[in-house]
Amino acid sequence: MTALRAEQEAMAPARRELPPSMVERMTLIMDAFTGRSTRLTLEDVARCTHLPRSTAHRILDQLVRLNWLDHTSFGYSLGKRALGLGGRDGSHGEIREAAAPLLHNLQIRTGMVVHLAVLDGAEVFYLDKVGGRFALSVPSRVGGRAPAHCTALGKAILAWLEPEQVEVLIDGHISRLTNRTIGDIGTLHQELNRIRQRRGLAFERGECFPDISCVAAAVRGHEGPVASISLVGDARTPLEKVAPLVVDAARQVSLALFPDLESQRRSRAVHRVPDRTWSPETMNRLLAVGQNGDWL
Repeated sequence: MTALRAEQEAMAPARRELPPSMVERMTLIMDAFTGRSTRLTLEDVARCTHLPRSTAHRILDQLVRLNWLDHTSFGYSLGKRALGLGGRDGSHGEIREAAAPLLHNLQIRTGMVVHLAVLDGAEVFYLDKVGGRFALSVPSRVGGRAPAHCTALGKAILAWLEPEQVEVLIDGHISRLTNRTIGDIGTLHQELNRIRQRRGLAFERGECFPDISCVAAAVRGHEGPVASISLVGDARTPLEKVAPLVVDAARQVSLALFPDLESQRRSRAVHRVPDRTWSPETMNRLLAVGQNGDWL
């Protein structure tokens, strides 16, 4: 009998001992999220960590409540606290890495200055800047900031937020930098609505700096915009000619960060990023200019 029991125990799968402390169990769960774009269901977490489903669910709830993780209909992902570890550059390194080759390609194809930025409160924070000779005449720098309401970069991101979010972020922070700067929240909402009607294309002509024009599009994730890309020229630059290139670059960065994004958008029949190329007729409809030449 003893020999039979020993044989059965030897043939049975080895039981994995659970980590004794809550800290170790939380670490197991956090280690399952390998990057900003990682999204896991409860079942995924339980399988990766070998924790009981009920234990994993209880710890996940606590991590969500403390902002270490986010939880949406798409699953769990890293939250603000986790992404903020290691400083600002650490939280945005993945975006910069995914965008870098596309920014350089944009600059080579257009000869214009290229920006990559994220929204930080009522401002945009510049993550990258690529450009040739003209770059010296563009008063921006990596690590610098600018008001979101008067930059194409900022408006491209704000357009994908709920109006209530825009109110919280921007209202009370609007100031005029030039005579073309949007000066009140109502006008800003009107401009953001026009950007949505253009499927996310944002323009700026002399709103932040008198002689600078920009076109931008947002890099979007599962829950909304995570960054934006812009092309910068002087006041006479025909932005409509390069707008499709900006849209395409933003779309490719989105897919690099969130590989399953396109299929989920199709299945849920929500707004999709524009196609790779747009016909001149489509561009003419999207980029309707007022009689006085204003983009607003």
